[in-house]
Amino acid sequence: MPHDATHAPDAAQPRPDRNESNDPDSVREFFAARADRWDEKFPEDGPAFEAAVAEMGLRPGDTVLDAGCGTGRALAALRAAVGAEGTVLGVDLTPEMIDTAVRKGRQRDAGLTVADVSRLPVCDGALDAVFGAGLISHLPGPEAGLRELARTVRPDGQLALFHPIGRAALAARHGRQPAPDDLRAEPNLGPLLARTGWRLTSFTDEPDRYLALAVRTTD
Repeated sequence: MPHDATHAPDAAQPRPDRNESNDPDSVREFFAARADRWDEKFPEDGPAFEAAVAEMGLRPGDTVLDAGCGTGRALAALRAAVGAEGTVLGVDLTPEMIDTAVRKGRQRDAGLTVADVSRLPVCDGALDAVFGAGLISHLPGPEAGLRELARTVRPDGQLALFHPIGRAALAARHGRQPAPDDLRAEPNLGPLLARTGWRLTSFTDEPDRYLALAVRTTD
């Protein structure tokens, strides 16, 4: 997943779930080893991706970025939402994930590249929206990453932070409860977004999905 390799989270700030790595080299190594089998490991996630994209309210002709696109499971839904006249971009920190997306033919729906969320090859205000599946859990510098996304999105553009299952269900897979300092918890996420150029507009954390929607604020 794309992330900032130059910043570490402040120990006094909320952080991603402790069982999810946000060290750049560890994240890259983890996903590289699993890229070939990633879709097969989660074969039933497709409808959840499609529903999340639908809630973004994208319009034909929009330009949207899938930040941390992985194998590109959201790209077809994003392309359908913006139409042939729109632009879909996908970036991921792990080359093997991008390679898998290409092998699956998903480059037909989007321009794909290896890139870091904190150093995006995108002009200021060029995007109408950003979609990020599982992204925030792997940002060692979440404020830097979210500020960079804000730089690339026009005022009133949208950010969608998504996971195909909710925080409690994800924690239960590891035999524990959600951590109170998890960045994805609404009391932590709202202030984090506000500090980085976003305003949280919708928050859903249910057993079968997690979706936080935010809009780019005007400087």
